[in-house]
Amino acid sequence: MYRLWLIFSQAATVCVAVLFVLSTFKPQWLPESLGRPVVVLQGAPRAAEPAARVDSYSDAVRRATPSVVNVFTSKEIRAPRHPFFNDPLFRRFFGDQVPEDPQRAVSLGSGVIVSAAGYILTNEHVVEAADEIQVALPTGKTLLAKIVGTDPDTDLAVLRVDASGLKAITFGSSDSLRVGDVVLAIGNPFGVGQTVTSGIVSALGRSGLHINTFENFIQTDAAINPGNSGGALIDARGELIGINTAIYSRTGGSMGIGFAVPASTAQMVMEQIIRTGSVTRGWIGVEAQPVAAELGKVPKSGETGGALIAGVLKSGPADRAGVKPGDVLLAINAKPVLDPGSMLNLVAALQPGSKAELRLRRGGRDLDLAVVVGRRPKLQQREP
Repeated sequence: MYRLWLIFSQAATVCVAVLFVLSTFKPQWLPESLGRPVVVLQGAPRAAEPAARVDSYSDAVRRATPSVVNVFTSKEIRAPRHPFFNDPLFRRFFGDQVPEDPQRAVSLGSGVIVSAAGYILTNEHVVEAADEIQVALPTGKTLLAKIVGTDPDTDLAVLRVDASGLKAITFGSSDSLRVGDVVLAIGNPFGVGQTVTSGIVSALGRSGLHINTFENFIQTDAAINPGNSGGALIDARGELIGINTAIYSRTGGSMGIGFAVPASTAQMVMEQIIRTGSVTRGWIGVEAQPVAAELGKVPKSGETGGALIAGVLKSGPADRAGVKPGDVLLAINAKPVLDPGSMLNLVAALQPGSKAELRLRRGGRDLDLAVVVGRRPKLQQREP
């Protein structure tokens, strides 16, 4: 009996020892019911990761920042002379030897390199009435710039510097933006140097802000501050989707409401300025107002919208086509008119000299009129 117990004990000890060895060095040989260690997938080191990460926009910033510049402008301002200096008796003895007191006003902004040939896109208000414009590249090099042309209606301007080998930014599709898309703002806020902030698209097609004549802004909560004007608003791929233009603020700093001109508009303006030095827009010679709710019902579609024609310029394109005050403009070339701002943008996009089809409602009935588009008069220059 003792002998059998000894054999059993030795066999059990050997089995336990074998099981221990297998579980330690070869667990894959054991049945599934005996357990298997959990395998954790370890990410590659960040420095060695070839693909873009969702938690970083470094690649987008790296692509775009070489194309964003700082713009410094200065202009001479003169303090008015004291009326005493205009006294005839004083001038009889001293002549006009007392000069005005000249001072220089310095302002700053940002810009975006859009061509390797040296063209730079910025805001018109950044360079307005400037005597001298300097552009600081990300490399630290400073260049003198000249104005190629401006468009006050969209607050855009094109500069040019005498340089080669500049890195032009890649234009993205601002028309395919969606509310909630991630965007990055790059510029020179408060003159501290190139800075990147992030946010999302808060709204699209913002108008009625009375910032520009033509408004179709991208609204973003990416921090935009004084000095960011004219800088780039880019998407997560580093492509340009807007030019930062204005902010809503009660303190002068960012409050999470910024506005950018869409890249599609900026590109159209830029190309015309480079080609002709100015921007040409369509015009039909009407004054429009919002449509009251009870007037905004479109009989056929049941939708509301349109623009009430409050005035028609005598002998203008609309007058010659038969448009009358009190008409409600519903569509232009089959594109719906949502409000007066929408009408303004649709008309401006028309080619002067071309024909456009207007869908109007008059006295409860719809009618179509053909108008020969005119050339929009130039905006009067603002006083410096």
